[in-house]
Amino acid sequence: MTGIVLRDLDGMAEFLAAERLQSEVWGPGDKVDPGDLMMVIAAEGGLAAGAFREGHMLGYVFGFPTSDPCIQHSHRLATHPDARGLGLGLALKWYQRDWCRARGILQVRWTFDPLRHVNAGLNIGRLGGTARTYYPDYYGAMLGINHGVPSDRLLVEWALDTQAVARRAAGLAASSLSGLRVPLDPGYARLLETDLPAALALRLALRDTLITRFAQGYAITGFDASACAYVLTSLPRDEGLRPRPAAAMPFLGPNLPL
Repeated sequence: MTGIVLRDLDGMAEFLAAERLQSEVWGPGDKVDPGDLMMVIAAEGGLAAGAFREGHMLGYVFGFPTSDPCIQHSHRLATHPDARGLGLGLALKWYQRDWCRARGILQVRWTFDPLRHVNAGLNIGRLGGTARTYYPDYYGAMLGINHGVPSDRLLVEWALDTQAVARRAAGLAASSLSGLRVPLDPGYARLLETDLPAALALRLALRDTLITRFAQGYAITGFDASACAYVLTSLPRDEGLRPRPAAAMPFLGPNLPL
């Protein structure tokens, strides 16, 4: 990723560029977060950062404070279609971790479509997030790339200083992938375009499985990329959620060359 710089957004023009990027990633009709709203949230303690090459935005991440000052909600992570495969999504999340730790924020939460295996591989497998909360049809009917099926979402809990996350930050693999496996169909995105009834059947089947397992005390604690499957283990409610408060870590930004 030579020549790419990660930094906080600066000025209305960059927030508007982030607004345009949303439409390019999520498709026409999807509701975007307005640039002026993102700018105000950033000014009031939120995070809006981008990946730039020669001044051109290739990706961005947007998060905002919650009622708990130790927790941030991460609302958007986007990479321009022409910049896929550069690892920008992962790099932006590690930038977010550094940014939050420097401000005493211990956990970041966000939602994602549990059937999208690429996102699962990033959020659970490569970042070390966990999930134990399932939201059926969270956003209601959606347009763009999510059109045609209920907008079910998993809530990711990313405790920034756990051993699992520290291993991922150091470039190490998960210490263990043992547990109950729940497979995903890697062809789900294609089915959304070619066979909506089949895509809906996948949605409802996974919904039933995960809600049942979560009620039994299981949590998603890993992702087996080779098998395209979630790994579930029995996880106490107070584990993997809120690490013990620690001193704020030095921030590596605002300009982080890659």
